[in-house]
Amino acid sequence: MKILFLGDIVGVSGRSMVLKNLLTKINDKKIDFVVVNGENAADSGVGLTEEICKDFFNCGVDVVTTGNHIWDQKEIMPHIEKENRLLRPKNLFEPSPGKGFGIFTAKNGMKVGVLNLMGNVFMKKCEDVFDSAEKFMKKYKLKEDYDFLLVDFHGEITSEKAAMGHFFDGKATLVVGTHTHIPTNDARVLKGGTAYQTDSGMCGDYDSVIGMNKDNSINRFLKRKSAKHFPAIGEASLCGVIVECDVETGLAKNIENFIYGGELKNSR
Repeated sequence: MKILFLGDIVGVSGRSMVLKNLLTKINDKKIDFVVVNGENAADSGVGLTEEICKDFFNCGVDVVTTGNHIWDQKEIMPHIEKENRLLRPKNLFEPSPGKGFGIFTAKNGMKVGVLNLMGNVFMKKCEDVFDSAEKFMKKYKLKEDYDFLLVDFHGEITSEKAAMGHFFDGKATLVVGTHTHIPTNDARVLKGGTAYQTDSGMCGDYDSVIGMNKDNSINRFLKRKSAKHFPAIGEASLCGVIVECDVETGLAKNIENFIYGGELKNSR
């Protein structure tokens, strides 16, 4: 059993790279289940639309997770109520449209739980993420409610993500960080059997400032005249992880970085 997770898909560049290459990579790597974070996939680099979601599902994506930009394209609010494959962070203040957790069926018939959480430090205000995670773990159990559990933890700081990885160790198949758009070199299986990476990186143009036009971003730091942030449009790199899962335990046998194309194509 193999799960592919792709980090934040940014703008037209990232979206196009996913749509052109994902089905081929699924077949080449013998992937059984695909999750992508789509919160930056709109043309503007923030939010996503119903049409973008449909494109992702048509090219082999099973579930789309999100983060703090989930509501930036207002049309997504009614859509998330009817599309259970699109998740928003579970610990958003209630009532919020949509859901933050779902159980889905992989190609091989196995059940995969996907939990979307958002950090509290330097992020938009939401319910306490560790309290939400603890309540979740009391309600749901690996190999009882689902065969595998993937947790997308959308957060800003490394320590919060690392703590969440250890908190779920032995109770989830994969805990992977999103939001900071740069792939970290710490993908590993923790002592309890949970695969972990602090940040999966982005699917976007790395000749940029975390996916946004580099010259405009530098001008903003220099407090010079600049436009509203807009995505870079060069060739994207696909970034994420592939996890080989133990069917008996629901835990991870192995995790490896997945990087393809663009500026990062020769990084491994």
